Amino acid sequence: MLSPEQNERYQARMKRKKAIVDERIAKATEERGVLILLKGNGKGKSSSALGTMARSVGHGQKCGVIQFIKGRDATGEYLFFKDHPMIDWHVMGHGFTWETQDHNEDTQAAEKAWAIAEDMLNNPEYGLVVFDEMSYPLKYKNLMVEPVVEALQARPEMQNVIITGRTMPEELMEIADTISDVKDERHAFRLGVKAQKGIEF
Repeated sequence: MLSPEQNERYQARMKRKKAIVDERIAKATEERGVLILLKGNGKGKSSSALGTMARSVGHGQKCGVIQFIKGRDATGEYLFFKDHPMIDWHVMGHGFTWETQDHNEDTQAAEKAWAIAEDMLNNPEYGLVVFDEMSYPLKYKNLMVEPVVEALQARPEMQNVIITGRTMPEELMEIADTISDVKDERHAFRLGVKAQKGIEF
């Protein structure tokens, strides 16, 4: 417990903080969709994106998900969301590049995924679209970044987009509204713990 003097100082500090927060809220008057990049080598980027999607669906917004790399449909998130009437979910990948080891095959898969992504970006019915692990085909030149940037900038005004992946092209960083860098401080895999249902997939 704080002493009366300590509590008084605490209240004064929180009052100043509230004034700063209220001022920032008052200045945020623009209403439009945002582009969010979730990058970094830490765990939780896709989980964060899908958590945001659950929030959007809770508000009655139609959502789309395209998984550019993941190639299996037995993940917990897919099994949970796949039959939801407000979600269109597409598993388009063949696995990570070090597993396929075929640039042409990866490019074909990425182009098929991007064709669906473009349709979503042109459709104002989608309140949120998630392009999971899209950074990989951009990094390895399976997709060119210029048409992606163009489509993102031309999307419906209120549509939100989340892109996940370890690294992001500078061109996407320049047009993003929010960028979060998820850092890896420790991971159970390096301690010898294998991937498990409900945590990694």
